[in-house]
Amino acid sequence: MRSFLKFFLAALLAIVVFFSLAMVILLTAASGITSHDSQPVSARSVLYIDLSLHYPEHKVENPFALFTGNSGEEATALYDLVKVIRKSATDSAVKGIYLLANDNANGFASSEEIRDALMQFRQSGKFVIAYGDVMSQSAYHVANAAGKIYCNPKGMLDWRGFSVQFAYFKTLLKKLEIEPQIFYDGKYKSATEPFREEKMTVANKVQTEHWLGDMYNGFLMQTAEARKVDTGSLHGFANNMSAATSEDAVRLKLIDGARYDDQVKDEIKELLHIGNSDKIEFLLPSAYLASASMQARTSKDKIALVYADGEIVYGKGEEGQIASDDYRSLIRKLRYNDEVKAIVLRINSPGGSSLASEIIWRELELTRSAGKPVVVSMGDLAASGGYYIACDADSIFAEPNTLTGSIGVFAIVPNFQAMLKNKLGITFDGVKTAEHADAMTVTRPLTTSEKGFIQNEVDRIYADFKGRVAKGRKKDMAYIDSIAQGRVWTGNHAVANGLVDRLGHLDDALRAAAGLAKLKDYSVREYPDPRSIFDVIRNGYSRYYRASILEQEMGTEEFRLFKEVRHLKESSGEVMARIPATISIH
Repeated sequence: MRSFLKFFLAALLAIVVFFSLAMVILLTAASGITSHDSQPVSARSVLYIDLSLHYPEHKVENPFALFTGNSGEEATALYDLVKVIRKSATDSAVKGIYLLANDNANGFASSEEIRDALMQFRQSGKFVIAYGDVMSQSAYHVANAAGKIYCNPKGMLDWRGFSVQFAYFKTLLKKLEIEPQIFYDGKYKSATEPFREEKMTVANKVQTEHWLGDMYNGFLMQTAEARKVDTGSLHGFANNMSAATSEDAVRLKLIDGARYDDQVKDEIKELLHIGNSDKIEFLLPSAYLASASMQARTSKDKIALVYADGEIVYGKGEEGQIASDDYRSLIRKLRYNDEVKAIVLRINSPGGSSLASEIIWRELELTRSAGKPVVVSMGDLAASGGYYIACDADSIFAEPNTLTGSIGVFAIVPNFQAMLKNKLGITFDGVKTAEHADAMTVTRPLTTSEKGFIQNEVDRIYADFKGRVAKGRKKDMAYIDSIAQGRVWTGNHAVANGLVDRLGHLDDALRAAAGLAKLKDYSVREYPDPRSIFDVIRNGYSRYYRASILEQEMGTEEFRLFKEVRHLKESSGEVMARIPATISIH
């Protein structure tokens, strides 16, 4: 027995040592991915920006990048990219920017920040050249900030106007014998439309035409200014599909030339005064960010930049979500941190749980009451619950193309009784101690009194939502009701109706927060902290990463439809403050 125990303990020790060493190796490899030694920038560097990569609001560390084959370039955050472009304008080692503009994986508000940074870069006198084989409209939105725009001679510039399309599931649910019991407030609150209608309601069509038209007019005006072509002609080109080929786009002055990639690279070599056989020193944003040129300055006084990116959920959340428990703890910690003098909340969210939104709103209100300014910067979306958590800020900034508002709420309780019985042969029976003990179940329809209870709850939460907005924006409740009703507004119109204070970028919001806190010398600290490898190992391969894999397999449009159906299931019975569907502009 003694020898057995000795052998067992020796074997156990060997296993512990083995796994400890394996963990050290894994951590070392992962840290090598997410950290870089500061390197000097080559004397004739050209910053290389690929618009087809998504530049998220907040950098997401992927500790397994080494093992999945990802380079990590797609993880460069939007604000980091903007900082890189602005810094490189004053760096003598960076001679220009090459913008690969086939497609654009970023929203229109995010693209506006990138575009403005490129416009500022050009003021330094350095070149910006954009190139695409087939250039989408969203890519052209950024590319027309370049000094020169080229397309492949056999490619094209997509120029046909903007469109959005929503999927409707009413007929499908009817065929499946699923009853989506729906409750909502706000005549424009169209989040439930896909489940109760077969096409857009008049109210939804009016509001969509309004905000989409505003975005399109802005796109035409920016193009007109950049390319010296009037907006009427530009609109006519789209109506007549006049820019069918690259040569057409050159003739219409939308681009500067129809060239192949090697010809564009030769032009860059001429600008760099190097030979045709010499190599262009392309510099990726992530590499420049890690260089000695971009080392951040620190100060005792700090502004906390808090990213609220994703859907708002109650309780604990995962990567890509704004969870009430997580953000309540984070904001509370920042409130009691004496080094933090102000908070800038960067919101990119379609909304979500109304209760979670209220919890986050409360912590922000307590922070302001404690004397710390709170400034909001809106990204692509700050709608419904996203606006709920913004409305009490000292100042709110948005991009012209930000989609915001959507002040309204809804609840859906699906009834699967008929489908389960008629399609699958499943029935349910049970006992209960009170009449409504089994209320909210999906295996039977709601009674009239239960429907009344849910609608009253929706009405109460909607009234609370409007009350929060009225208090935060210092407006009359009747006025807020007139611009609420679930209506979606662009940043331009949100400034006009008082939901937003000013148009501006994230840097503008940071400067405003510094002014409110009376800070002259400060540094910016970003939150929440990136997930460590320990978090990933402890929590497993999270839903965020699983969703990314699923989207790659299904395709973007199919995955969007899948998410809409999933929202019906996940939000069952919960009162939601969320924008209508997932908006994708073509």
